[in-house]
Amino acid sequence: MTTTYAVLSDGLEKSYGEVHALRGFDLAVPEGSVCGLLGPNGAGKTTAVRILTTLTTPTGGRALVAGHDVARDPSAVRRAIGSTGQFASVDGDLTGRENLRLFARLAGLRGRAARDRADELLEGFGLTEAAGRVASTWSGGMRRRLDLAAGLVTRPRVLFLDEPTTGLDPAARDQIWTAVRALAREGTSVLLTTQYLEEADRLADDIVVMDHGRAAATGTPADLKARIGAYAEVCVAGVEALAGAAAVLDQLTGGLPALDRERLTVGVTVLDSGLTLPRIIRALDTAGIAVTDASLRPPTLDEVFLRLTGAPRTSDASRDPLVPQDPRDARACENPAGAKENAA
Repeated sequence: MTTTYAVLSDGLEKSYGEVHALRGFDLAVPEGSVCGLLGPNGAGKTTAVRILTTLTTPTGGRALVAGHDVARDPSAVRRAIGSTGQFASVDGDLTGRENLRLFARLAGLRGRAARDRADELLEGFGLTEAAGRVASTWSGGMRRRLDLAAGLVTRPRVLFLDEPTTGLDPAARDQIWTAVRALAREGTSVLLTTQYLEEADRLADDIVVMDHGRAAATGTPADLKARIGAYAEVCVAGVEALAGAAAVLDQLTGGLPALDRERLTVGVTVLDSGLTLPRIIRALDTAGIAVTDASLRPPTLDEVFLRLTGAPRTSDASRDPLVPQDPRDARACENPAGAKENAA
């Protein structure tokens, strides 16, 4: 069965003088899927999206959106896409209904067609009751849903979402996630850029991790987690036991354990799928090391992100189990072989 792609880029390049924002970026988003585009600041995400939405032109490579070349036929691309930015674009002085009718008219709908489309979107996003109130009186979650509805006025084949839930509380964020899932089920292809890795984990069928203008890794959330292995962490009874616990975990896994002296924990990545938690505990007990807590779990997408890009997700390195605690442990944050093989 042949896969049809909603977004396809091959060797995409973009330079600003001596600055290379994209260095051969490859992307393939199947129709009707949600693709999460992740990467640290400066990885090239914004530049890639600007090219794919025809806001800037590439200096090399090729990109197709909804089957149209972004450089040769940008008008056709614009007719096929919708875009919702990080900040709501709705007018706070207009009612919800007035906002959507305005967007409909800007999209070329007139009269009854514009009114009907606005009412259809208000109902679809559960905003009908508030439609007559000015948007400035709405909650943040409601305004973001209105903004998302505005991006769908033209029934786009491809929807670009840039940080769609920034600043929202968990309940409002879940409302947006529900709306995005519904769009994908109805056939809209979604390219999602987000800094909330839980969001990508929950929504994306596939994830592309960008780093230094390239695709550092591509796969489903489960694939990417499996690539870096599970994570074992033990909590010991006293600081004097940390070194011994680290030696045991090093011997069991061949990895470089990370020590947290404040939390009295030792953690290490586990690539051996046959290593079990009881085996770890027995080895520590045999070594005479008292353990107060122990866990063996799959990695989070935050940890995957860190391992693939080397970018810290927290300002407190001692709290992050994958940040080396000693300079000699620098190789603990190197890209795994799988990520290097997938680098463009």
